[in-house]
Amino acid sequence: MNIPKDLKYTKTHEWVRVEGKNAYVGITDFAQRHLGDIVYVELPEVGSDVEVGDALCSIESVKAASDVYSPVSGKVVDANESLEEEPGLLNQDPYKNWIALIEMANPEEVDALLDAESYAKHCEQEEEAMA
Repeated sequence: MNIPKDLKYTKTHEWVRVEGKNAYVGITDFAQRHLGDIVYVELPEVGSDVEVGDALCSIESVKAASDVYSPVSGKVVDANESLEEEPGLLNQDPYKNWIALIEMANPEEVDALLDAESYAKHCEQEEEAMA
């Protein structure tokens, strides 16, 4: 499983890459593997405000529909429109293909997220619980 060390993670399998006041948000490799072939991404509305834990958007796969939750609070300033045409990009490389760019209202919220090592342990525990 691919877990880049330079990102932060949530227990609901979103990743965050911080660049100044901005946070790129996407789903993890663990999430895309468990969803299976992704067939539709409902992108968040640019200009909308989100709080930590809010449903940011939804993803549909051949197996299930799933919400993506915002790991930070702020304003959605961009959405990756290429996912509307090619939702399967999330299966190909979930870390290259971000979903939303959020201008963070409280950058310190990132400190509450998991680092790569903690996220890897969380995934292992989930895998064991599913077995």
